[in-house]
Amino acid sequence: MTSDDTHSRTLQLLESNAYFGMKPTQVKLLKQEKVACLEDNDAHLALDPHNKYEIQTKPHGHGDVHSLLFTSGLLKLWHDVGLRWVLFFQDTNGLLFKAIPASLGVSAKKQYQVNSLAVPRKAKEAIGGITRLTHKDGRAMVINVEYNQLDPLLRASGYPDGDVNCETGYSPFPGNINQLIIELGPYIEELTQTGGAIKEFVNPKYKDATKTAFKSSTRLECMMQDYPKTLPPSARVGFTVMDVWLAYAPVKNNPEDAAKVPEGNPFHSATSGEMAIYRAHSLILRKAGVKVDDPVHQVFNGQRVEVWPRVVWKPKWALTFSDIKSKVSGNNSISQRSTLVIKGKNIILEDISLDGALIIDAHDNAKVKAGGSFDNKGWVIETVDYKDTSVPEEVRIRGFRFNKVEQLDKSYSEAGEFSLNP
Repeated sequence: MTSDDTHSRTLQLLESNAYFGMKPTQVKLLKQEKVACLEDNDAHLALDPHNKYEIQTKPHGHGDVHSLLFTSGLLKLWHDVGLRWVLFFQDTNGLLFKAIPASLGVSAKKQYQVNSLAVPRKAKEAIGGITRLTHKDGRAMVINVEYNQLDPLLRASGYPDGDVNCETGYSPFPGNINQLIIELGPYIEELTQTGGAIKEFVNPKYKDATKTAFKSSTRLECMMQDYPKTLPPSARVGFTVMDVWLAYAPVKNNPEDAAKVPEGNPFHSATSGEMAIYRAHSLILRKAGVKVDDPVHQVFNGQRVEVWPRVVWKPKWALTFSDIKSKVSGNNSISQRSTLVIKGKNIILEDISLDGALIIDAHDNAKVKAGGSFDNKGWVIETVDYKDTSVPEEVRIRGFRFNKVEQLDKSYSEAGEFSLNP
């Protein structure tokens, strides 16, 4: 979903990158309209500072996605071709797709019409909490409550301590990461009645404690995750909690802001987001029986992060843990300084010892069994200063780049069975 502010640039990004491997027909951009802005508590319309005859406008919020999907006809098209679920993902959270297969399984097993993905959350952490709200008349719903509303709500509902950690060390209310899995059939039925309208709210940012003047104009907006509020009490709404290392590493802070984050709190930067991918893959391989060295700590753009072996694979190699277990056998080990890139559907790791860089690229009908000791100088991580404008921006915001000193790069472009040894 785009708006006037982002539509043309989004389209340009997709076209200039060949839709990142997708067919253009697979991508549908839905543009939301803007709404009028308000400049004060009395809801006076905010005028454009450059033209007093125009009213300021801003996007209506990501809750518009429901009405746009309905009015565009996309939901019916998806339903007619046999699709059953709709996944809503937002934020630049690359780890999300590691958690989706299991979460989708939960939706199917529990017959959830709406399934919110969540992660363990510390009390008063600045992330919305998944709650079960019960009315005095007994009606109840499972819904996200924003973090700045959760503690006051609890205190006003008979919990004098508000939002506190329980015996697990976390809040009883898991953190909402704004990823939804919705069953398509009931979704269409509901939107046929509501048109996808979501309850609106106003969230002004005030200049000071007097709360009389706004920092900037505000507007009516709506949130995607408030969709369950429109559902009847009989609707099956639930949530799935995943460990943070597997499901949540958003990239939303620039290097300067990330460097100011207090020690022990997540940076949520391009640096930490990429390192989180390597950590997740390393931990998954560990759980599959691979000996993966512990990480070291390094500082990039003022952020002290764990640096695990740089392990990545294409989704076709493994979508689930059972996929990985079926493709890893014997005694395998990967050193901390290593880089492993797997690009192929049928690549088997058997008794492999890696201390360096190894890239395996195989045709879908090529079965490659890799084993033995692979040692080379590998890829060296070099620090980059985000202020160094001689370096491309996408590298500067990471704070590092790879110096590909030495690697073993093997490609298999034909069908057949192959062995890869040192």
